Order: sequence, then C-alpha cells, then structure tokens
Amino acid sequence: MGHEYSKAWRMVSVGILRPLLFFMLKRDWRGREHIPAGGGVIVAANHLSWSDPLALAHFVYESGRYPVYLAKDALFDIKVLGSILRKLGQIPVYRDRADAGLALRAAEAGLRAGECLMFYPEATVTRDPRLWPMTGKTGAARLALATGTPVIPVAHWGAHILWPYGTKSFRPFPRKTMHVLAGPPVDLSKYEGEPLNAQTLEAATMDIMHAIADLLGELRGEKPPEKLYDHHAAIRERRLKKLGQDEVQEGTAE
Repeated sequence: MGHEYSKAWRMVSVGILRPLLFFMLKRDWRGREHIPAGGGVIVAANHLSWSDPLALAHFVYESGRYPVYLAKDALFDIKVLGSILRKLGQIPVYRDRADAGLALRAAEAGLRAGECLMFYPEATVTRDPRLWPMTGKTGAARLALATGTPVIPVAHWGAHILWPYGTKSFRPFPRKTMHVLAGPPVDLSKYEGEPLNAQTLEAATMDIMHAIADLLGELRGEKPPEKLYDHHAAIRERRLKKLGQDEVQEGTAE
C-alpha cells in the first residue's frame, strides 16, 4: 500500500496552525527558493527546542510544500492521536527493527510518493553547550542515497527562545523572530553507487550536518566549530571520568 493521507485534514491543520504561528513569531526567512516545488525531498534541519518543529513546518509550508514528520510507530497505536497522524500523512518509524531499511520503509514510500520529509538528523535537541548542531544519525543519508532524493539543509535560530528546551516556560511575549536559512541541496554525488555501509552513511551524514552548521553560522554571524559535538562520546567520557573518580575514592578508603 502506498503513502496515504486526507487532503481535508491537512487543510484543517493549516487553518488552525498557520494563523497561530503568524501571531506568535516574526519571520526572517531566506532561501525558500531552494525548496523544490514538487517531488520527494528531505529537509534536514538543526533541532533547538520543542517549539521549532511547528515553526520550521510553517517555513516549509509557506515555501509551497506540506511538511511531513517522522514519528515513533507506537504513537500511531494511540486511538485518537494515531488516527489524526495517519490522516495528516505523518510517517511512522519502526525503531524496534534491527534492519535500518525496514525501520524507514514507510519514509521511503513517502519520498517515492513525492512527500516533503522533515528530518532532524541529530534525532534530539542539540546538547552542544553553544547550541551548534551535533553529529547526526544516518537515516536521512540512507534514504537520500537509496532513493536519489535531494537533501535541503536548513538552519534556524530564534524560535527556541519561545519555549526553551528543558523548561516549562512558554514565552510568547514579546514576539520572537524566527530566523531561517535554507541552502542548496547537499552534494552527495560522490557517494552514488557506493554500498550503503556504515562508512558511507556516516560520511554522507557528516556532509549534511556541516552544511546545516555552515548555514547556522551565517544566521548567527559566527564561525561554526570544525568538529561537531558528539553527544554519545561526551556521555562515554563523563562515565569514564566518574569511574576513574570512584576508583580513586575506593583506593583512598582502603
């Protein structure tokens, strides 16, 4: 079965959210010409807060495309929520599948049906202390290389102040400005014909993340770090440091 959705439900979602977002956020939008008017496309963006998915969706919609996000498949089993997600054409990700291709099979079907898929390659809000993009997961690169779909890098800044990550503080006033900059498709041509192994996917993902970081640097008027923050490596480093401290304390106690 192909990718399905309800046009009526999509229009309802636009009717509710579009005026609300116009009200909550001022806009500094650049690069909308890079979002293709039709065909499957991956929009890959940095992730700063709980508020940026809707704000970024607004940018993409005003660029002429309806944004489709990936959600955990378990959400589609919730009676009312699951029905709404299906009607909007949002896409489940089967994270319990050992085969990455199976985990993303619905996303691939969506791309082949011409959808605009929204990706946060970091898979979570950035943990970089200076809010630069982190290293990413390989799903977007895998889909792009498997389907020949273009990846449009997008950076945004400002909407995170509306609802800062890790807080319950929603700050609609004064109105915040959502700065968004989309760039041309990431050049992944050097990976065409290469096996979709870890080395290829990680290299392509790094190209995508650096493209996003460069755009964010342009928005912020700063130079992005040459080496992106690796959240998992930072966790391992903290654990090793704590282990070392515990061993020292045990030795002292003896």
